[in-house]
Amino acid sequence: MSKDVKGAGRASNAKIMNRADLTKRLVGKLHKDEAVVGGIGNTNFDLWAAGQRPQNFYMLGSMGLAFPIALGVAIAQPKRHVFALEGDGSLLMQLGCLSTIAAVAPPNLTMVVMDNGVYQITGGQPTPAAGRTDFVAAAQALGLSNSHWAADEEDFERLVGAALTAGKPTLIAARIDAQPAVATTHRDPVQIRERFMRGLGAR
Repeated sequence: MSKDVKGAGRASNAKIMNRADLTKRLVGKLHKDEAVVGGIGNTNFDLWAAGQRPQNFYMLGSMGLAFPIALGVAIAQPKRHVFALEGDGSLLMQLGCLSTIAAVAPPNLTMVVMDNGVYQITGGQPTPAAGRTDFVAAAQALGLSNSHWAADEEDFERLVGAALTAGKPTLIAARIDAQPAVATTHRDPVQIRERFMRGLGAR
């Protein structure tokens, strides 16, 4: 069962997991050409390493926009489930987007926030929210009632599976370690855009 118990601002009893492993587990649950938007840095690096899909969109250089972009895709293609992967530091840049998502309430959107409490890609500086901010509690307060901490890897997979049929926006938060990404996304913005649009049938 997922554990929403809070301690020092975060789910202190949730297992600290590995982002690359969780990303592989999420991709392994996909089976209907779901779209996946990876936030900047290590979040999309690990998405790239998990296997390139034409339905994947890899953010480059824009902190905090994975969830808003995924919201747009979810609205434009209501029959397609959309996942968005974001780091805690990036989410802090656009925390207000959760209120907008709650108001629009797309039933086909799942957001995953990988929380290690640091800006890992720039040197591991602690975020202002490190050890104090509970992203699940914040999401719930902003209107996203279906928000949960993943207790461990098995619970993460369960939450991903449940999100596919929840019929309302879902936020899954996971505590992660500070291991570096296992690969680097090929940084070709035009290629990323065109492949994604073809993957969504928009080309």
